[in-house]
Amino acid sequence: MEHHVYFWLKEECKNANDRASFEQGLSDLLKIPGIERGLWGRPAAVMPRPVIDLSWDYALSMTFTDVAAQDAYQIDPDHQRFIDTHKDKWANVKVMDIEPSA
Repeated sequence: MEHHVYFWLKEECKNANDRASFEQGLSDLLKIPGIERGLWGRPAAVMPRPVIDLSWDYALSMTFTDVAAQDAYQIDPDHQRFIDTHKDKWANVKVMDIEPSA
């Protein structure tokens, strides 16, 4: 299954120090057991089109073998530590989980 998370940072947290801390936190999440592959990044400088949303600051994408692996990730202490450490930095967060069709 695919786990996608989009973060909108608070304006006051878009400074170099907060961004560096947040980026390190995202990198650390990818070390949690059970993740087959993952990446994080910022909006790509793509050609503007009406369907493109570039309003977010960071995205995190992870692939898990199944829902059970993703569920284990959700309660992992390192994931909880990321939330506790960084939740005051984001104004909004959206999660979109995808169960592959094949």
